[in-house]
Amino acid sequence: MGKVVAQANMSLDGYVAKQDNTIGRLFDWLQIGEVAIPTPAGDFTVHLTPPSAEHLRRWVSLLGALVCGRTLFDVAEGWQGRHTLDVPVVVVTHRVPTDWVDAHPDAPFSFVTDGVEAAIARAQELAGDRVVAVAGGTIARQCLELGLLDEVAVDLVPVVMGEGNRPFFGELSSEILLGDPTACVQGDRVTHLVFPVPR
Repeated sequence: MGKVVAQANMSLDGYVAKQDNTIGRLFDWLQIGEVAIPTPAGDFTVHLTPPSAEHLRRWVSLLGALVCGRTLFDVAEGWQGRHTLDVPVVVVTHRVPTDWVDAHPDAPFSFVTDGVEAAIARAQELAGDRVVAVAGGTIARQCLELGLLDEVAVDLVPVVMGEGNRPFFGELSSEILLGDPTACVQGDRVTHLVFPVPR
């Protein structure tokens, strides 16, 4: 099985979105460089500095599936049936959006109603030996508390938002100490960090 990695673009004060779920300056680094990279789904092109381009190419090459919560799925409008990273998506939800499923019959999306552990297991089936990425703070927090994460990958953006919809992991039931970063890539207006999660 591949690693399970929580991934987020994050402000210095720990936010991944503003109060209204917009992203503010968190993704500016995707359009300030000279290296043009089309997204795997081909829906747009990013323009990165060479260090960020190398980092993104490596991340995309390892990715096998994505797990997210229903809020992120709804905010992103289901990515119109094909995620930007062009991998299968597993959505943790209390209710399957049957109208959306009917409207996107070929979309590689799975909707899991029996919890985060089942969602991770489904994503690992789909990903094989590739990485399962966990997006969205609520799902990432549950995975962290359940011992399901191998790493936390943060694209740290030098902006202080002051407030947001909540810090990435939200309120944990207890403090969790991560390992020292195994990767630290300095881009322009972003630092790419990877922290191991002790088992």
